[in-house]
Amino acid sequence: MNSAYKYEDGIERLEYIAEQLEKGDLTLEEALTFFEEGINLIKTCSKILDEAEGKIQVLTKDLNGDLIIKDFNGGSEIIE
Repeated sequence: MNSAYKYEDGIERLEYIAEQLEKGDLTLEEALTFFEEGINLIKTCSKILDEAEGKIQVLTKDLNGDLIIKDFNGGSEIIE
């Protein structure tokens, strides 16, 4: 999967690969090729998700009730 792929395209391809592997009518070589492609797609999709998570901002309220925007830190406490 190249970097021009969208996350949704990667997931769609993964679903196709899973269907093909589940059928059980592939040669060993074909199955290994699909499996390898699937592993690479999983890594790429995971990287895309990680990058997206880094861009998420969380809208919160401070103690005065004012709305503030903070970078998302994976759900852990933000210490300022």
